[in-house]
This record gives sequence, C-alpha cells and structure tokens, in this order.
Amino acid sequence: MTNRLFRTVLTLLTVLALWQALVTLAEIPRFILPGPLDVAEALWSNRAILAENTAFSALNLAQGLALGLVLGIETALLLALSDRARRALRPVLVFAQAVPVFALAPVLTLWLGFGALSKIVMVALVTYFPIASALFDGLMRLPQPLEDLARQSGASRWRSLIYLRLPNAKPAFFSGLRLAVTYAPLAIIIGEWVGASKGLGHLMLLANGRGQTPLMFASLIVLAIFSLALWLAVDALARREDRSLS
Repeated sequence: MTNRLFRTVLTLLTVLALWQALVTLAEIPRFILPGPLDVAEALWSNRAILAENTAFSALNLAQGLALGLVLGIETALLLALSDRARRALRPVLVFAQAVPVFALAPVLTLWLGFGALSKIVMVALVTYFPIASALFDGLMRLPQPLEDLARQSGASRWRSLIYLRLPNAKPAFFSGLRLAVTYAPLAIIIGEWVGASKGLGHLMLLANGRGQTPLMFASLIVLAIFSLALWLAVDALARREDRSLS
C-alpha cells in the first residue's frame, strides 16, 4: 500500500513538473495553457467560490444518482420476476438506450428549467440504464447448480430471488454502479453547460468567457478529484462485498 502510494505521488509530481517545464520553456500564453503554479494559485484564491459551486454540483449529482439507483434496481427486479414485464419493457429499454441521453440536456433544461431539477433528472437518466441492465443480467445468470437447487427445493420466485439470485448478482450490480458513477459527473457538467446559474460546469463556462483560464483549469481539477473519489468509494465498497462473499 505504501509503495503504491509512493509511486502514485511520484508520478503526479513528475507530470506536474513536465507540465510546468512545457509552459515555461515553450512560453505558452497563460490564457491558453496556465502552468500548475497558476492553477494552484487560482485554486487557493477562489477556494470559497469553488467550494460553493462544488457543493451545488455534488448535491445534484448525489440526488440524481440516488434516483437512478432506486429506479434501476426496481426495474431490474421487475424484469427478473415478471415474464410479462420483460416482454413489455425490454424493447422500450433497448430503444431508450439507443438514444444519446446527453442530447436530451437542452430538452430537459427547456422543460424543467435552469435549476437543480433538470440536472438531477439528467444524472438519473444517465445512471439508470447501466444499473438496471447490469443488475438484470446478473439476476438472470444464475449458475445451473443453483437453478437446480431452487427447482428441487420448490422455492418460489421471491425466495429464489432473495436467497439465490440477488447474492449472485452483486458483482454485476457493482460493475453497473462503477459505470454509472463514471457517467454521472459528466452528466452534471453537461447539464450545467446547457443552462445553470451555479455549479462547476457553470463556473467553467463563466471563467472561459472572462478569459480566466487558470480558474477554468482549477474547476476541472476539482471535478476530476471529486469524480475519482466517487469511483474509489464505489470500488472500495465492491471490494468489501467481494471479500465478504469469498
């Protein structure tokens, strides 16, 4: 663990040093590519406004992710339990997945306004499909010995679902959740680019329009750190579940 952390820090410092050297030696204008020292200064001097906008984006992302998670799990369970639901809903889901969800951002902003609601729905739509699809696949891919066990014991669909299918579907569920939390920050930023009065995406556009490139890069770095922390949290939870199953 210590060696991996050391290598990560060393790699990061090397990248920052090369970045600063490139900007200094090539004399790249600050408004095109600021150096890491300029970005660090922007992070510190704008820490209050960065914190405020990060909190707004994070809250909307959390609410959208929670909504997408609940709807995705409910859909997967319904499809796994009901043949009629599979026949009726699966074609709709396949068609919905073929539509670029990010292209709906202007429509959602038009319908739901420039506030938080359009961003929450955007994140929910983006995260819903990976979760529902991955969990449903996991629920339906029960190993044959467990299928035989459920049939021989006369287990109902509900008992089979709770005691056999759900535990077996955990790895697939976490795979879908990892994918969902990768898409979610992108969804919130695109939603704020299309129309917002607050948030990291809005701050990036504002900084770009005013020629404050270091602030734009600072916002991007905050977003990257937040996205990485979210993914690492889900990955740690998945690893913990894997250890509990083994």
